[in-house]
Amino acid sequence: MSEIDPDTLLPSGRMREQALDGDVTQIHRGQQYADVGDTFTIEGTTFEVVDVSERTLGDMTDDDARAEGARDLDHYKQILERAHDNFEWDDDSEIIRHRFEPQ
Repeated sequence: MSEIDPDTLLPSGRMREQALDGDVTQIHRGQQYADVGDTFTIEGTTFEVVDVSERTLGDMTDDDARAEGARDLDHYKQILERAHDNFEWDDDSEIIRHRFEPQ
């Protein structure tokens, strides 16, 4: 277990604010950025990573999208397309889910 920089896991200020508000409780990334038990602190609030699991884009649901601050999976896809040049959704693309909770 270690303390990680919140920017590593949550790359935008908007996402860090949404985590503080309880609107973002997980993030999927292309690679693993934390281990279970790692912590990070945003504006005095400490969060603990409670789950790290391998998935594919095709595993994602509307609930997953909402846990990342999107309205639904379609909205989540739109966010990814805007954030990443030449992004194409591929259900078989491997991703890592990082779930976290405030301590």
